[in-house]
Amino acid sequence: MFKNILFGFCLFLLASISQSSFAATTIVAVATNFSKPMTKIVAGFEKATGHSANLSFGSTGKFVSQMENGSPFEILLAADEKGPEKLIKDGFAVSGSQFIYAVGKLVLWSATPGYVDAQGKILSAGGFKHLALADPKLAPYGVAAIEVLNGLKLQDKLQALIVQGESIAQAYQFVSTGNAELGFVSLSQVYDNGKVSSGSAWIIPEELHAPIKQAAVLLKNGVQNPAATALLTYLKSAPALEIIKKYGYDLAQ
Repeated sequence: MFKNILFGFCLFLLASISQSSFAATTIVAVATNFSKPMTKIVAGFEKATGHSANLSFGSTGKFVSQMENGSPFEILLAADEKGPEKLIKDGFAVSGSQFIYAVGKLVLWSATPGYVDAQGKILSAGGFKHLALADPKLAPYGVAAIEVLNGLKLQDKLQALIVQGESIAQAYQFVSTGNAELGFVSLSQVYDNGKVSSGSAWIIPEELHAPIKQAAVLLKNGVQNPAATALLTYLKSAPALEIIKKYGYDLAQ
């Protein structure tokens, strides 16, 4: 009896030592709009693999600049395809490692219930003093917002009312705190259980802007790190894809 208990304990100890010996941590840069789903995905990833991930959230443009200036990131989950493509072209990321992990959706959102109508007519009707959006020089969701305004022929009319945030998170903050009555944000920031969870919103029709294809890429810093390659693999798994859809993203076709 004692021998069996001792043998079982030794097996458990060996398994624990083996797992910890191979466990690693990867450093990941994540587009701000993907912060909620990625936090949940990493929790599942760590349970499934024993590896861990340190996440930093910010604007894609700023991350790309940091990576080209020696930052230690090993993975980029961008808000577009251009960032990863630039990193590959400039020799900082691994060619062939990039893939679309999510397709984002843009919304016009107000923290005030009933303020934004379901067709977004408030944009042309006016009556507001500030319209928030992410800086299009740094954030792909900002680019999409400008495309929408141009498509609706409202860019010139509303230009003086636009307040820009460095990232989509800051644009959301402007609106959520009331510093802007409404703004363009990512659907995932205001979405829960299949619906907009607070305030009021117009989900922008896809034909009003180019698809927001969000690409992941392995940086050359992460080539030798098993946690980095494992995380990119896990992003394509069924549990990860379910989380991505739950937050209102489409999946790549």
